[in-house]
Order: sequence, then structure tokens, then C-alpha cells
Amino acid sequence: MWCPSVSLSLWANAWLAGKAAPDDVLDALSIWAPKQSVTAYDAVAAGHTGLPWPDVHDVGTVSLLQTLRAAVGRPSDGPGRLRGSINVVMPVPGDVRGLAAGTQFSRDALASGEAVIITSPDDPATAVGLVPEFSYDEFDDSDIPESLAWTVYSLPGAPAFDHYELGDAEYSLRSAVRSAADALGEIGLASAADVDDPRALIEQLLESARQHRVPDHAPTRALRVLENAAHVDAIIAVSAGLNRPADSPDRFAAPVVAGLEPLGTQSSSEARIASDALRPLSAVVRSARMAAVTAILHSAWTD
Repeated sequence: MWCPSVSLSLWANAWLAGKAAPDDVLDALSIWAPKQSVTAYDAVAAGHTGLPWPDVHDVGTVSLLQTLRAAVGRPSDGPGRLRGSINVVMPVPGDVRGLAAGTQFSRDALASGEAVIITSPDDPATAVGLVPEFSYDEFDDSDIPESLAWTVYSLPGAPAFDHYELGDAEYSLRSAVRSAADALGEIGLASAADVDDPRALIEQLLESARQHRVPDHAPTRALRVLENAAHVDAIIAVSAGLNRPADSPDRFAAPVVAGLEPLGTQSSSEARIASDALRPLSAVVRSARMAAVTAILHSAWTD
């Protein structure tokens, strides 16, 4: 689940609700890259956020917080508190809910696989979207990003978001795991669909997620859903490596963790059955994560 858009939305929302400090937002973003910048894509976005225009130039991390405050609008619910609507979208091909068709924002959000959308209580029809992009040092062979640049777009209106019910998402996640385990068990691959096995490989995938903190106001149930979804996502990645057949031309193209290579021990038909069993899990995991993130965002304002 963790991506820059989730980190920014959860912690910026907590800050605007008076549940976190500005430094908490900056600390959450620093995990992704040591430097942050923000730029307006168009004149309307600049007008909504106070970003420079028409002389466009990147501004730093503190200006990112000022941009968010300006986009959300004037104080409400008490002195010093701001309440807008912050939402995360995680578009994938075939599912671009929350994006306005035909806009540059939607194209860039789909390419990135994530974005933040902010609407103001002053004018619900006014909205801006933020899309992150990593930058790397061309002389550095490592995969560590040098900076994270946010581009702010004006949107034609406030998008309609699907409501993700946390209880339903948790139930669907459990049901999907059982169905996948049964299907994999029929071909002797139950171990690949067991959360605890292979424990070491799954743990490698989960470890990187543990560096990301969640605001203290997050509901316990939302945290549980995120934890379960993370385990399932790790199972999918590990199983994709374990169950690709030896004769597959792209058997080394599966998502892998350090030290894990596809074993190639299953036949093509068995691998196909495993793939068919696991494929629906990705959509269920995505919906569960969106439900948990939405619940955490809403919980910041439920005093």
C-alpha cells in the first residue's frame, strides 16, 4: 500500500486536523526521498495554491505544506483547524475510478499509479490533484531516489469517489484468501498461499513497509486490514516467483525479493491454475487498502 501519495495524504490530513505537527509530515515524506519539491502544472492550479506562475520553478518541502493548506481552504471546526477533503487514488489500467477522463492529470496519475486529490470546503467544485515523480542521480547506479517532485494540477471539478466499507473489505479479503488457498492446495501449492510460509521470503517484503508510521488516530480495525492486506500482497509476489513454470519464456520476470528467484518447478497448467487463483486477490487487496486509508483519513476529524 505504501506510496508517497498515501504518506502525504495521511500525515497532511492529520496535521490539518491538529493531530500531527508539520515535522511529522516532512518525516513521513523523507522516507521516500531526502528532497521534495512542488510545481504548478497550470495557472488555475497556481491560483488555488499560491504557487509561482507564470515563471514556473520548483519550490521546497515547506512550500508543499503551504500548498496543501491553501488548497484545503479556510479554517473550520475551531481555531487553527482546516478541513478539506483529501483523497488518494491508485489507478491501474482498467480501473481509473476518481480520475476525470481526458485530462493530463489522469494520464500522469495513471502512469504514476497514484495521486492525491484535494477539494476545498469553500468551493466543493474546486479541486486540485498532486502527482509524485521520483528523480534519480544519473551518475548513481543505485535505485535510491535523489528527490521527489510533486506536480499540482487544477481539476475540472470534484470527482466522485466510491465508498469503501471497511467491514466489507475485511470480509472480502479473508474470503479471497481462503478461496485462493483452496485452489492452490488442489495442485499441491498450498504453502505458497499460506501467510506463514515461506515466512522468510514474505518477511523480506513486509520489512520495508514497517518503516512507515501511521498517525496515532488510526482506527485499530483499519490497521488490521492494512496488515492483512500487506501479508496477502507479499504472498502474491512470492507465489508469482515460486509458481512460474520452468518452460515459461518470462519466468524470471515475476516480482521477486532479494535472493528469491522463480523455482520453475511447476508445469504450465499448474502455474496457470495458480495464477488464476491469485489474480482476483490483487483487486481485493487494493479495495481493502483503499477502505483502510479512507477510514484513517476520516478518523482524524471524528472528535
